[in-house]
Amino acid sequence: MTDLNQPQAVSPFHAGEIAVQRRLGVDERMAVIGAKFIRDHMPAEHRDFYEQLPFVVLGTQDSSGQPWATMLAGSKGFIQSPTDRTLEIATHLPAADPALAALSNGAPVGGLGIELDTRRRNRFTARVEGHAKEYVHLAIDQSFGNCPQYIQTRALIETRDPDAPHVETPVRVTSLEGDLCTLVERADTFFVASSTRSHTPRTLSSGVDVSHRGGAAGFIKVENNRTLTIPDYAGNNFFNTLGNLLENPKAGLLFPDFETGGLIHLAGTVEIIWSGPDVDQFPAAGRAWRFTLDHGLVRPKALPMRFDFGEFSPKSIKHGTWRHS
Repeated sequence: MTDLNQPQAVSPFHAGEIAVQRRLGVDERMAVIGAKFIRDHMPAEHRDFYEQLPFVVLGTQDSSGQPWATMLAGSKGFIQSPTDRTLEIATHLPAADPALAALSNGAPVGGLGIELDTRRRNRFTARVEGHAKEYVHLAIDQSFGNCPQYIQTRALIETRDPDAPHVETPVRVTSLEGDLCTLVERADTFFVASSTRSHTPRTLSSGVDVSHRGGAAGFIKVENNRTLTIPDYAGNNFFNTLGNLLENPKAGLLFPDFETGGLIHLAGTVEIIWSGPDVDQFPAAGRAWRFTLDHGLVRPKALPMRFDFGEFSPKSIKHGTWRHS
């Protein structure tokens, strides 16, 4: 096992991540911290954590370099970790899921395990070692924990047997209209998949990442029916998402409809906003990013569960919204 007190010979960060860290003056500190806390394997507590989850968030990258984010659910124990560098996910892989269409042997995958009722979360990056209609096997490249900031608590309620057949009728969209626009505008949680460019030489620090984003309901500004502006709150200073976006401005957003179990997948491009009025509204952010939608897919009741809201993260409330920041 890796000695966490000794720096790794190779940086756990790729060039884009290091560039953002350097711009913000944290690169030297992150070189030390990253070497200690980003592992090439999963510690026992992470393996146990993934094995008891009812769902997992995954990020992939299609052949055009477009990242996609999704949530996969299953019966208790549908995720297993036979070794500290392996995760096996055994559940139905929906054909309607745009993120799963990108799966192929050797393809990069980002993963996030998140427990909404406890605010616990852990991340990994991996490669596909095998997949079929009912499973995907992943080989871990990197693994690390995340703090509980900006996570709103929610209780999971199962609405159908996750192993039972389920027919989907997804709807393709190219703009945010009606109920879809309202859901995004009122969202307090979403997930973002980002990636290095598809032609970038493969290293352990490159590939796909998927991350949680949260804030007070209304922290996402809907500029028009294709454009969103989002504050980028301070986190662990790894800048996995921004580092990827610096190299590849494409992103995949995932908005769960917690009341119905629906999933909204959005694909588009991002402009990083380093300063200006949009950043000034959120002093705790220090920067923001603007997402422009290209296309997306709405999957009503894609998940075999819904979620009852518990409470906001104290930091989400503190930082406010575009209307009341």
